[in-house]
Amino acid sequence: MVFNPVLVASHPAKPEWYKGTAKYAKFNTGIALRQLLTTLIPYFLLVTLMIHLVQQGYPYWSILPLAVLAAALFVRIFIFFHDCTHGSFVPSPRWNTRIGYFCGILTFTAFYDWRRSHAGHHITVGDLDRRGVGDITTFTVEEYLAAIPLKRFYYRLYRNPAIMFCIGPAYYFLLRNRWPSEGANRHDVRSVIITDLAILAIAGLATWAIGFKTYLLVQLPVLLMAATFGVWLFYIQHQFQGVYWARHKEWDPWKAALDGASFYQLPKILQWLSGNIGYHHVHHARPSIPNYHLQQCYDEIPELHKTKPITVAESLKSIWLNLYDEEKRQMVSFSSLKGHPKLSH
Repeated sequence: MVFNPVLVASHPAKPEWYKGTAKYAKFNTGIALRQLLTTLIPYFLLVTLMIHLVQQGYPYWSILPLAVLAAALFVRIFIFFHDCTHGSFVPSPRWNTRIGYFCGILTFTAFYDWRRSHAGHHITVGDLDRRGVGDITTFTVEEYLAAIPLKRFYYRLYRNPAIMFCIGPAYYFLLRNRWPSEGANRHDVRSVIITDLAILAIAGLATWAIGFKTYLLVQLPVLLMAATFGVWLFYIQHQFQGVYWARHKEWDPWKAALDGASFYQLPKILQWLSGNIGYHHVHHARPSIPNYHLQQCYDEIPELHKTKPITVAESLKSIWLNLYDEEKRQMVSFSSLKGHPKLSH
């Protein structure tokens, strides 16, 4: 499925509670600066320490715990990048772009190109007729049953956890992000070129200063672990039991925000590292709220409490939810179709 901007439907007016969220879409330079300093400084210190230990010949396995910590901060840096693409990290549009570019280079993602595709995700989430814009590919049961065997095979391969959370994240951040996405304009393409050249320059400088092998031994595990966790976060934000999907003529943007995006109830340390993005239904209700105000908005707007939280333990069950059943209005697994007559053809 691809985004079709021609589709038009009459949707409900903004609910009364939505007006109350406006006061949280306020940007605070002091908080943003503090977030940057308390994340970037320890991130660069961990990377520097890893470089030192690798060059001193310490066993590589003893260095990997530092990579885990650096990867966690890498995810937080990406959250700042994400806020900047929404123009919601600092008050100045110019500095949102500058900080966004910088964080994007650190996290191997082009600012303008990703901003456009992510905006498409926000305006199509939960809409079965406008899938395919910055989201996890999801077939309905009927689409899967009607597909030719080869297409079903590719879809099952794509949804396999090993592909989705191991190979997929590596491909996305290392390779897919190196060229413009579909529908990119000149501005988007230039952002990809600038980001790629900056990454190449950093790799070249690192090769000259510490050697290419050391650079790979430090950068690669940090990137791959962060990418895996980041993809998992994005997956669980819109792939869970109870998620809202509807055909465009029935699609309700407010239900899509509150029921089509999850409330991922993470432990406090993971909530901090992920920049409160677990309050994803709040983010989709008003994307201009910066990460540092998401919890406050949730705490003070009672209507946002109606979204059922998903715990870490509960979220693991979502790995096996592969298809959307329009009749039952729920996600189902491939195994639920075992023995279906259409699969025997």
